[in-house]
Amino acid sequence: MDEIIIDKGCGLDVHKETVVACVMGSGIKKEIRTFSTMTEDLFRLKSWLSEHGITHVAMESTGPYWKPVFNILEDSFDVILANARHIKNVPGRKTDVKDSEWICKLLRSGLLAASFVPPRAIRELRDLTRYRQKLTQAISSEKNRIQKVLEDANVKISSVVSDTFGVSASRMIEAIMAGTFDTESISDLAVGTLKRKKEELKKALVGNFHAHHRLMIKASLDHIASLEKIIAGLDEEINLKLKAYHQECELLQTIPGVKKQSAASIIAEIGTDMDKFPSEGHLSTWAGISPGNNESAGKKKAEGRPMAIRT
Repeated sequence: MDEIIIDKGCGLDVHKETVVACVMGSGIKKEIRTFSTMTEDLFRLKSWLSEHGITHVAMESTGPYWKPVFNILEDSFDVILANARHIKNVPGRKTDVKDSEWICKLLRSGLLAASFVPPRAIRELRDLTRYRQKLTQAISSEKNRIQKVLEDANVKISSVVSDTFGVSASRMIEAIMAGTFDTESISDLAVGTLKRKKEELKKALVGNFHAHHRLMIKASLDHIASLEKIIAGLDEEINLKLKAYHQECELLQTIPGVKKQSAASIIAEIGTDMDKFPSEGHLSTWAGISPGNNESAGKKKAEGRPMAIRT
């Protein structure tokens, strides 16, 4: 690592409560300082780096702790977020030097590959789409829970109806929740082709339903309603942020099966600047859909190549 590519650089060893910074470069005496991760101290770190004329900063992708540091430094320096595995795999004297100093040496020697970190606007959109996905999964979990409660009460709607939360089944569940147990009147709530299965529905609706089942289902239905309300608010914010990517969003929706929400998620995950990915292989690896090929002496091993870190 004798060749110097970057004149003045800084290596950061980021932890939950502290950031250890090492600066090196021409006209700079090597110095290592420790800052807290409080916002005020991170701005002190930023000023200290500027005073030394630092142009490049590198850090490991340690959990979520790198994010606030990156957010504060990105507008003033060329910040490289490096995969911790790559840093450890570079041969050298890692055990003999402090982590921040080692990172700084790798940075100045041009041995660190920068992970893809999209612009702030894309990162904010990503937060929204990922949170929306989590809430959607939570709704699915609640629907599964309702189905289990119905099975526990031996209400076999799912044995006759393909969608337990379709129009017909939802109306029937609402009737049961309202205290109606007359299978004749409940089966009359069926719509469309389901009307032909009235006799099957009447048998399926004969259950052993108790107040406990009603309480459990009501709790899940209330939870679903609250989650849907939050999702509606997220959708409004997502639509606002998508205005800046209207053309890209429209183009993505020309792909069969890709609707607006899917287009928003694609933009949020890979951004709109494809120059960040040297090839389609790099893009597929980032997206987590590139299969590994770990083979030696004609034998394939279970462990594939490491995926790109996700931010």
